[in-house]
Amino acid sequence: MMLEVKNITKSFGSLEVLRGVDFSVNQGDVVAILGPSGSGKTTLLRCMNYLETADSGTMVFDGVSYDLSHTSKRDIGIIRKKTGFVFQNYNLFRNKNVLNNVTEGLIIARKIPKAEAHETAVKALEKVGLGDRLDYYPYQLSGGQQQRVAIARAIATNPEIIYFDEPTSALDPELTGEVLSVMRNLARDGMTMVVVTHEIGFAREVSNRVVFMDGGVVAEEAPSHEFFEHPKEERTRQFLRIISGN
Repeated sequence: MMLEVKNITKSFGSLEVLRGVDFSVNQGDVVAILGPSGSGKTTLLRCMNYLETADSGTMVFDGVSYDLSHTSKRDIGIIRKKTGFVFQNYNLFRNKNVLNNVTEGLIIARKIPKAEAHETAVKALEKVGLGDRLDYYPYQLSGGQQQRVAIARAIATNPEIIYFDEPTSALDPELTGEVLSVMRNLARDGMTMVVVTHEIGFAREVSNRVVFMDGGVVAEEAPSHEFFEHPKEERTRQFLRIISGN
């Protein structure tokens, strides 16, 4: 088990967003987290990477147990060095070109020498099909290209796991395919990924496990083929009927 979260809770004021979520990831997994808006999917992901502080819960990562509500800055730094995070809205530096968007974190946060960071960034950008856009600025790129820069930035750190928070939801439909193609290639290369998504086709095709969240809890979890072909819970069946238009 690479990562396991136990009994995670999170409220915003009187709103309970996570109500005792258990969640695990094995090395090489591609886990798709599905569910209606407001079900807690993104909050779970953000708590797992300390972008939000959980009210309670534990996380075991690489055999080390952490209290999600009271983790030291040092330990958060250790965990984040092992993870990548791809945001819905890219989070690129608008005043830096593509190459510098990828090298910045390597040089500043990880203290990697500039020449090595440059080489690593170029390889990552080539991997996502942007080796010819190194000098472009975000405003010169399509949304799909910007998201691919964000993915390159994540993989350049050589993470053990990458979290994706609705990576295609800000994109026009014709740009979604290019981002999903990059993610398919990462999956084929064995990258461990947790993907909050509404892209059911991607979840069915690429993920090996699906976690369905509803009302702040995990309502159903199953291998992908079982989840889509033989869902056990009525709430899951209802969700799948709605998203398939039946």
